[in-house]
Amino acid sequence: MSDPVSESDDTHEEAQGLRKVIHVDMDAFYASVEQRDDPSLRGLPVAVGGDGPRGVLTTCSYEARKFGCRSAMPSITAKRLCPQLIFRPPRFAVYNEVSRQVRDIFLDYTPHVEPLSLDEAFLDVTEDLKGIGSAIRIAELIRARIKAETGLTASAGVSYNKFLAKLASDQNKPDGLCVIRPGEGAEFVAKLPVRRFFGIGPKGAEKMAALGIETGADLALCDIAFLRRHFGSQADYLYRAARGIDLRRVKANRPRKSVGAERTLDKDISSGSALREVLERIIAITWKRIESSKSEGRTVTLKLKHADFSQLTRARSLARPVASEAEFAAIGHALLDEVLPLAQPVRLVGLTLSALEDDAPALPPVGGPSQGQLPF
Repeated sequence: MSDPVSESDDTHEEAQGLRKVIHVDMDAFYASVEQRDDPSLRGLPVAVGGDGPRGVLTTCSYEARKFGCRSAMPSITAKRLCPQLIFRPPRFAVYNEVSRQVRDIFLDYTPHVEPLSLDEAFLDVTEDLKGIGSAIRIAELIRARIKAETGLTASAGVSYNKFLAKLASDQNKPDGLCVIRPGEGAEFVAKLPVRRFFGIGPKGAEKMAALGIETGADLALCDIAFLRRHFGSQADYLYRAARGIDLRRVKANRPRKSVGAERTLDKDISSGSALREVLERIIAITWKRIESSKSEGRTVTLKLKHADFSQLTRARSLARPVASEAEFAAIGHALLDEVLPLAQPVRLVGLTLSALEDDAPALPPVGGPSQGQLPF
């Protein structure tokens, strides 16, 4: 009897029903807003974030990226790579307003909009509100309207599922459009380095390289038993992704996946008592957010970032939702106790509640109404 996962291929997915999915991703969003609002910054390397010794880049312009600067990079490193880098503090009120403008454009074409962040979203246009019928044409119209109404550019990916649409939106950045048509998914994915797959970070890619897996084609050669042995719960996702398969639906009002807070410390701390004081403040902030969002979750995760930017996490899951702030605090402190005494000081402390009760599984079972071959 064949493994049920191994039966999933492009042909099988087409039989189960294709969608028309667009992933829209604003280009260097925060930095582009700063360049738009201050013409003197246009064409220059710009970073949004703090420029102090403990600052971190939120994002940077494409001019800065040419020097190797990137999001989440320490500001001191970015300045070393690009001495002429211009820093601007974040203006989240402005970014939120522009994001709302862009969202309103999306909603003119479909009610099925799943925001991922302020600057990107999935759209299901299988049945669009204007009766256009072509996902490619809708993506072109949306990009043109974003440019006309906000003065910013966006890249878009068009395909028959979310995984491929997101890969496609990154293919021709900035200000680009990429289309992966039905039947082309597996071939497109085969050529990509596995580092491009969502959820595979540097360490994951390093582990795969040690196993001889460098590209989507390499990954597709691995059977499900091998993947489960080496990658555990991620195996099914990897097996399907290597074949361009993802039957998750675009979900409007996507449920929150976690609630948390973190704090970058003014000075590195290694003292257990000092860390407990910091953690108490973070617990209070996080629990206020939990109550405000009416979230219920089962997993508490402690994050510590060391002075050298290496990261340590500890998590504990319950069989039921965390019942109270006192229980949340007790778990947080127990996780901290597990790592004390510290081998080196920390610069950041964070605490998160996840495995929320309304979370959907990452990959639903294969299935769905047949749509046949959809014209793109």
